[in-house]
Amino acid sequence: MPRPTRGPLATSQGRCPSVTPGTGAAVTVAVRQWQHQQQRMPQALERADGSWAWVVLLATVVSQGLTLGFPTCIGIFFTELQWEFQASNSETSWFPSILTAVVHMAGGCRVGVMEEACLQAGLPSCPAGLGMCFSFQSSITVLGLYFVRRQVLANALASMGVSLGITLWPLLSRYLLEDLGWRGAFLVFGGVFLHCCICGAVMRPVATSLAPETKECPPPPPKTPALGCLAACGQTIQRHLAFDILRHNTGYRVYTLGVMWSILGFPLPHVFLVPYAMRHRVDEQQAALLISIIGFSNIFLRPLAGLVAGRRAFASHRKYLFSLAVLLNGLTNLVCAASADFWVLVGYCLVYSVSMSGIGALVFQVLMDIVPMDRFSSALGLFTVLDGLAFLISPPLAGLLLDSTNNFSYVFYMSSFFLISAALFMGSSFYFLQKKERQDKQAVGTDALEQDLFLEGKDGSGKQRCPEIMYVTSV
Repeated sequence: MPRPTRGPLATSQGRCPSVTPGTGAAVTVAVRQWQHQQQRMPQALERADGSWAWVVLLATVVSQGLTLGFPTCIGIFFTELQWEFQASNSETSWFPSILTAVVHMAGGCRVGVMEEACLQAGLPSCPAGLGMCFSFQSSITVLGLYFVRRQVLANALASMGVSLGITLWPLLSRYLLEDLGWRGAFLVFGGVFLHCCICGAVMRPVATSLAPETKECPPPPPKTPALGCLAACGQTIQRHLAFDILRHNTGYRVYTLGVMWSILGFPLPHVFLVPYAMRHRVDEQQAALLISIIGFSNIFLRPLAGLVAGRRAFASHRKYLFSLAVLLNGLTNLVCAASADFWVLVGYCLVYSVSMSGIGALVFQVLMDIVPMDRFSSALGLFTVLDGLAFLISPPLAGLLLDSTNNFSYVFYMSSFFLISAALFMGSSFYFLQKKERQDKQAVGTDALEQDLFLEGKDGSGKQRCPEIMYVTSV
């Protein structure tokens, strides 16, 4: 006897139905019903400030250490790449500039981090930078959703991953470069970056405070004419990039412009410090150790900076603390340009780490303070895209200056100029914006008080205002 076919009961239990001749249509309907039931099953959502938030924080630390820490070790390969391809300083600078720029110029959370690992495993500068961006932006965004009460501390601890990466990447790069060459080292790096898939897998969806609206039979959407290609692209850009915030939020506009200007000088020490030391006869191992000193110091300084900035007393002054950190960063580069002695450079790296920890701990927290959290992801997208343009320009511009002068000191002078001027611009702009906001609040309060006095005098329950008082206040 032929075996009976399994009915919808077996299908609803999750088993694939058997296929029997003559029952193809019934099987197709049953499979579709099973798929529809699977799609309607509710997903378990994690809650903010829960225990799983710390797992996501650990994954963010690892992913940022692997992604944002890697571009800082490119200076170790600078001389090797320049000799291999017989390129000038400006031409060689395009490799770290494209890599770092794409990190900041592209970027959803779980899938994004896992896509990053696959793209980054290839390791040419553009695909690798695109992969790093998926991990970097996604981890920053999901961290803001998982942490509410301890947001500042979480951002500071997450940035500690960058410090770990800055510490370990140069040591590993120097070791692999000596044994395998730059091609073998990059091949090993591709395998290391695949571990970011694990970090992306733990970034589960977060439950929001708004209950999802459920409708059994939603009304059909109104028919609208099909959009053209340019109109569709324009709508997509407006949805994912916060151009409306850039137009209407003056604080966001000032902060974005100031950070862009500072980035023209910020990445230069990471790219040119190692070749600068080697040009002045510092041993290759010691030159690579300089970057590791910066990273190791930031392991302890970044959480400390996050704890200080997270206190309520400093909540309204974080943007000024960030401007102060940028100013200190620019001033320290002048010390580096004064001498190339190894111990002078060690002292420079220690002081540089203090300012760098403040920048790393506050750069995204200040952005969270300026824009509402529900628009943070789109504001972060536009913020990093514009910063990526500055990252793209900065190293080649410094390399062109180095080719024309053959003096590394001018590179550090250039870095100091952009950082100091950006810090003064942001600090002064934030001060005047805060002063104007205070004056507007006082004006609104005065208008409300005059309105109350006028109504009080009109209904006879109090004294009317004397005309002479009006004349005096107008004068």
